Amino acid sequence: MIKNIRYSAVIALVAVVVGGGVWQLNKHASNNVDQATEDAYIDADLTVISPRISGVVDQVFVSDYTSVKAGDPLVSIDERDLAIAHKEAQADVMTAQSSLAILNAQIARQGSLIKQAEANLSLDKAKLSLAKANQKRFKNLARDGAGTVLAKQQADADLQTQQAIQQRDEATLESTKQAVAILMAQLKQAEAKLESAQAKLNGAILQQSYAKLTAPISGMVAQVQARKGGHVNVGQPLLTIVPVDKVYIEAQYRETQLAHVREGQPVTIKVDALPDVTLRGTVEHIAPASLVSYSPIAAHNATGNFTKITQRIPVRIQLTPGQAALTQLRVGMSVRPVIHTDQ
Repeated sequence: MIKNIRYSAVIALVAVVVGGGVWQLNKHASNNVDQATEDAYIDADLTVISPRISGVVDQVFVSDYTSVKAGDPLVSIDERDLAIAHKEAQADVMTAQSSLAILNAQIARQGSLIKQAEANLSLDKAKLSLAKANQKRFKNLARDGAGTVLAKQQADADLQTQQAIQQRDEATLESTKQAVAILMAQLKQAEAKLESAQAKLNGAILQQSYAKLTAPISGMVAQVQARKGGHVNVGQPLLTIVPVDKVYIEAQYRETQLAHVREGQPVTIKVDALPDVTLRGTVEHIAPASLVSYSPIAAHNATGNFTKITQRIPVRIQLTPGQAALTQLRVGMSVRPVIHTDQ
């Protein structure tokens, strides 16, 4: 019993000493003007190149560890099927343009026909007016005995004929105007077909452009998976471009070290691979959350058995350009950054 009590006392004493040491360490870390960490690495925003179309690889222009500039060719995919689709879309556009031109010509012709019908109707009105006058005159002459019945009958017939002609020409004019309305509707339909054909042509051109994969950024090529003659699918990773001239440092600092850390503060960096080199940089960003906060499983225990764990917050450090040793850095290298919070 006494032996167990002694063991318990020793364990409690050790816990107090360790806890006090951690508290002093955290307090010292928060008050230290130079904040350093070993949990830091060279990083970069890697770009994975994937095709937007499926097909057979026609040519691979790069290999692992070769340097490329933005716009350089990387991989080409056989585009013969896409070229055929392109020509078919061009033919559809030309057909739609031809239909549109024919309808415009017909509408212009209808304008001439309308003018002709209106002229005929004007002539009909003049002839009808004359026929009415003749019919009235011959009717009066026949009533007074000065004219013949035959002449009166002829005047009546001429009047009816002119009335019928005018009605016919009025109907022709109305029909011609209605034809314009029909042609205008057909014109809108043809314009819509042309827009659709043009959109398909643009889509075919865009699809054909996807057959040539070019470098979106400058950097060094790695993980080349594309092989000439191999079949690739949409979204399949073919290679990765590492922007070695735009690397940065991703450092994980304890939360107790960040009390006086601010963006823009100077940083000195030691690189494990370059022991005789000291690089310079500045604090670019302090992450809004710890990495544990992004875990799909909650890291914060809601039960009574709680052990406080000091969290680490990512700090991004931008390297000062123009330093000769920057060309020797590679993504994944271990570094030891020191943030000078007093500056």
